[in-house]
Amino acid sequence: MSSAQEKLPRKQQQRSLRTKQKLLNAALEAFSEGGFQGTSTRDIAARAGVHHPLITYHFSNKERLWKSAVKNIFSSFIKALLKAQEEYAKDCPKTRFAVMIRIYVHYAASHPALHKIILQESSNPSGRLEWLSENFLKPLSDIASGHITELQDKGVIVSGDPALIYNMIRVSSGGLIALALELKSSCGIDLDREENLDKLADLIIRVFLPGDTAIVPTS
Repeated sequence: MSSAQEKLPRKQQQRSLRTKQKLLNAALEAFSEGGFQGTSTRDIAARAGVHHPLITYHFSNKERLWKSAVKNIFSSFIKALLKAQEEYAKDCPKTRFAVMIRIYVHYAASHPALHKIILQESSNPSGRLEWLSENFLKPLSDIASGHITELQDKGVIVSGDPALIYNMIRVSSGGLIALALELKSSCGIDLDREENLDKLADLIIRVFLPGDTAIVPTS
């Protein structure tokens, strides 16, 4: 919260926070559709249904708004992953990683901007892509690669570069969901249906995690 917001009475603070969240949601949607260069702050304000000067008040400029919107969606995603890690901490490594895949598939479906933002920024080198990679993409890749290495040692996942395998899994889920409209049109696959998301997650798990930890010695 900014120092200006801290001085506001409680009701005004709550209204200010609601406005800020509206702007974050609208920005994420707009940036995922048009990219950073193709999105104007006036368009974002119009989507949010707020006055344009409020963007400057809350975020100073478009760059900071973009970073705040990206941080908002990734922070929510990471919280979901951490919660699942706690819940399944006592399960076998394969089960824990399978749960991560299911969470990614369903989160990407309910938050399509997550993957679309990455696709938008991956088109050209930029400081935003470096920031996105340093703060979110690389840390997630490093953690997932560590899990994959563990599962490779147990015979659950085939040999190969763990980072490459992680990104193959990521694109098999988030990438397909980002192309949901095209898949529905060309193949009749409706990823808006919960049962199809479950089928997608099941298939990814069967393809990338074919081994069984129960039959692999732990010594």
